[in-house]
Amino acid sequence: MQLMPDSPLRRATLEVESHVGAQGWDQPPRLFALVPTAVLAAREPALAAQLSDDPDGITPVEQDDIPADRSLEDVLIDISWPDTVAGCAAVIERIMLPPEAEDSLPDDPDELVAAAAAHPDRREVRLVAAVTRDGRAHSTVRAREPHNAELLEGPDLVPGLIEHLRRTLA
Repeated sequence: MQLMPDSPLRRATLEVESHVGAQGWDQPPRLFALVPTAVLAAREPALAAQLSDDPDGITPVEQDDIPADRSLEDVLIDISWPDTVAGCAAVIERIMLPPEAEDSLPDDPDELVAAAAAHPDRREVRLVAAVTRDGRAHSTVRAREPHNAELLEGPDLVPGLIEHLRRTLA
């Protein structure tokens, strides 16, 4: 049963999630340009046979590795995309805590990371966020456990990451 309306952006987001998920957990953050499939096929004819024939399709193109000494959010501050890029997507693994845990967390950033990592109710998750120049967004969240965790998806599941990505398209 599909709960979200289908769209090229949704399909691209799910493709990114599937691609990264197939490589397991404990991965560094990843960044993708979202290029109109027709534009990519015209610029790279040798790839055309491998691409979708959807005239409105969007193809994710993985970018270079994010430097290990910088956070994804810091890297996104310095990025701007050429006009041929219709949008972008990012994948990052994080620890999520239940809302009731927030009151007991320390204010110091280093202590916060340690407390979150040690919290008994923590959940490791993979977040995927994708945005387009026209303002659309789609996102997914998958928990590491259980092994067959359901993929959650929607337009605004990771609003902070979505906003960081939108700024790269401005």
